[in-house]
Amino acid sequence: MDAFDHKVVDGFIKTMERSGAGLATQSNAFDKVKSILLDAHRLGLYDGSPLEGVKPPQYNPAKAVIPSVAQLAQIRVAGDDTFRLIADLMSGCGLRNGEAAAVSLRGIVAHDVYRISEQVNQTSGQYARLKHRKAGAYRDVPLPTRTRETIEWYAEKHGTVDGYLLRHPQDPNRPLPYYYLHNRWQRIKKAGEADIPEGMVLYGMRHFFASNCLSHNIPITDVAEWMGHKSIDITYKIYRHLLPGSISAAAKVLDRGLIA
Repeated sequence: MDAFDHKVVDGFIKTMERSGAGLATQSNAFDKVKSILLDAHRLGLYDGSPLEGVKPPQYNPAKAVIPSVAQLAQIRVAGDDTFRLIADLMSGCGLRNGEAAAVSLRGIVAHDVYRISEQVNQTSGQYARLKHRKAGAYRDVPLPTRTRETIEWYAEKHGTVDGYLLRHPQDPNRPLPYYYLHNRWQRIKKAGEADIPEGMVLYGMRHFFASNCLSHNIPITDVAEWMGHKSIDITYKIYRHLLPGSISAAAKVLDRGLIA
């Protein structure tokens, strides 16, 4: 702990930047380091704060490019059947890439509920527990009719292996690899046949889910749970800009109560 000072923390942030870590990831990592170092400072391990003068990473919501309904309609059918299924799971249920890759018929626990219980780990390429969850834990999310129909259509057309819909293209005994989806996305962008908004990344389809929920007045607490965020603070940092009218709406409601 004696080796930590503001230069070490600055170097940590710069290393994350050079490694291409997302701004949300940088911010979350910094928050954890900050909490540890401030506790150490309060315990007297440092005379001065090791965070003094450090500029924390800031997540910029403007970089979360969200496709319109018309754009999403083009994007979801611009690739192959596998891409269409994953696009519908991400935009309709808010699944992460790895969670969508682990889609299973077992996940349909009701006609309007999908249960996410595992993901394809990007590093190991194997099925693993959910992010921020213990082994065996799960989360239930809304299952729109179109998304459920896409799952059933894909299963009927391509079949399943132990209930899983998506498998490795060269080895059906293995899960769908991470690079498969990334490669398909790059091909779709390069083809230029779909109207993809400038700056949109694959994760933009998951952002669409959050935007769709929040624009229809679904509580952000529910959205945070469905998206699997560790805390509502993360959801609020990313999607606060999608709630521009909430303060004004609250003011009007409170005003009516005061007048009464």
